[in-house]
Amino acid sequence: MGGVPRLLCISAVAIVIASLASAQLLRAQSPAPPPQQDPPSALQTPENCPGLVARNHGQPRPIPASFHVAALNADQVRITFVGHATFLIESPQLVRIATDYNDYVRPPLVPDIVTMNHAHDTHYTDHPDPAIKYVLRGWSGDTPGQPANWDITYRDVRVRNVPTNIRDFEGGTERYGNSIFVFEIANLCIVHLSHLHHTLTRQQLNEIGQADVVMVPVDGFYTLDLDGIMDVLQAMKAPVIIPMHYFGMSVLERFLDRARKLWDVHMAEVPSTIVSKTTLPKTPEVLVLPGH
Repeated sequence: MGGVPRLLCISAVAIVIASLASAQLLRAQSPAPPPQQDPPSALQTPENCPGLVARNHGQPRPIPASFHVAALNADQVRITFVGHATFLIESPQLVRIATDYNDYVRPPLVPDIVTMNHAHDTHYTDHPDPAIKYVLRGWSGDTPGQPANWDITYRDVRVRNVPTNIRDFEGGTERYGNSIFVFEIANLCIVHLSHLHHTLTRQQLNEIGQADVVMVPVDGFYTLDLDGIMDVLQAMKAPVIIPMHYFGMSVLERFLDRARKLWDVHMAEVPSTIVSKTTLPKTPEVLVLPGH
């Protein structure tokens, strides 16, 4: 668009989910200046999401991907890193959610709910599987410049969104071109920041509420720079921080070098983890799930 070449993210994706494997190539994206955003206020968070407060002890328990067919307890949520910015989230009633569902990186299981973002086509698709019950696009395609508005409940899952601005392909700002999606499951608040391009305002932090788990882009270049990402994470105070959207170990390590100055970092051996309110750490920790 606008004569500016559109290059896609390149990311080698390798993951085992239910003893299945998928490997896809993602094309690289070209960087651009950060979008305009309303001036942020003090980065702090309220005490609920709504009504979900992370105050318990312990840490997430990684599990082998082969257990994906196993039932979960009523207080557990399973999170699997599929690759790039896509996670498979499974509820106690085995409602399956795929974040940033696209044509390049998909879980082998057909999800019940998918969320998408508009920054690049490695974060959305115009051709979702017709068996998906809910396709939630984080932007308003019918009325550009207006925020998408989602708040749905399906079985034991509630999904809602907080709209954000993004850069457009000409270096300007696309107002409300993306969304942060919030998943309320098993008394947990799980937040997917997707292709975040700016720090969060007081209003956005209030709308998100107190997160228990946050998936955060850490490339520091195509999305928000590392200084901004660290500000956002310190404001959110989520007990579990899961990095995503990086393009190799050197990029991930650059984020982890910053993170280790503030929090403990745990490297999981498998791409899945089970979280529950009773296993959340008392202070924020970074959990790296393998794959990228």
